[in-house]
Amino acid sequence: MAGKGPNLIRKYVWLVDTINRNQKISFDDLNKKWRENEDLSGGTDLPKRTFENWRKAIEEMFDINIENERCDEYRYYIENSDDLNNGGLRSWIINTFCVSNTLLGSQSVKDRILLEYVPSGQAYLQTIIEAMKENRVLNMTYHSFWKDKEGNYDVHPYCVKLFRQRWYMVAQGTYHDEPRIYALDRIQELNVKDETFELPKDWDANEYFDGSYGIITNPHEEKQIVKIKVSASQANYIRSLKIHESQEEVECNEEYSIFTFFLRPELDFQQELLKNGEDVEVIEPQWFRNEIGEKIKRMWDKYKRKK
Repeated sequence: MAGKGPNLIRKYVWLVDTINRNQKISFDDLNKKWRENEDLSGGTDLPKRTFENWRKAIEEMFDINIENERCDEYRYYIENSDDLNNGGLRSWIINTFCVSNTLLGSQSVKDRILLEYVPSGQAYLQTIIEAMKENRVLNMTYHSFWKDKEGNYDVHPYCVKLFRQRWYMVAQGTYHDEPRIYALDRIQELNVKDETFELPKDWDANEYFDGSYGIITNPHEEKQIVKIKVSASQANYIRSLKIHESQEEVECNEEYSIFTFFLRPELDFQQELLKNGEDVEVIEPQWFRNEIGEKIKRMWDKYKRKK
């Protein structure tokens, strides 16, 4: 995005977002919406030549194609709109810019817009991504929550992932048999080395996390069906924002809903279910139901003790 002013990028994102939300829109209607957005337009029209230049720039920058029906109404639409709604990188970038546009145009109410904090580990994000582009080895000083002291070692950065407000890096350590996951906010120091590495041809980031709820992976375990029973009131929340992409609602009535998942039920998935309290009950598999039950029992044992 070098060479593009931040205000111009905001206009590109506004154009993509407006067309995508309307699915199909004529230039006259688009121009009307443009004039109404005085923060960007200043109340002036959008010249057709400027619009065409922006179309080309958006295709080059975001690989998003704005096409038209070439019929009487001559309406514009996003040709590859599915790419904006599949949760991938392009979708994330556009959504992030859209939110930024909204916030930048809302300075008058900034004290009434509350955001979530993301730990400062993101300071290393650019360094890691630049190293990934050139397959550069990273020298890292890392202090795990599970160890008393920090360690220093070389790693090969494979991919990065954002989960629950924290950035993580999957990297192959020089002395490790398999890739490991590192939280960026636990990195003490990070330096790019001149040395390069070769990314295994059969390694795929999506495949690596396939079947995982979040950041915990165990590729040696088989994925399995997990079935939960959810109270009718809580089901609305789980229905509107899926816990996992494999989620399916297989039964629904006035009292409860049954949801199924196809994944590896690791610790982070257990924690997600437990946070729903009494509104969620694990039905299958039996071993997982027993494990959740044992955790609840240990919790109850703590609370029933007298102070």
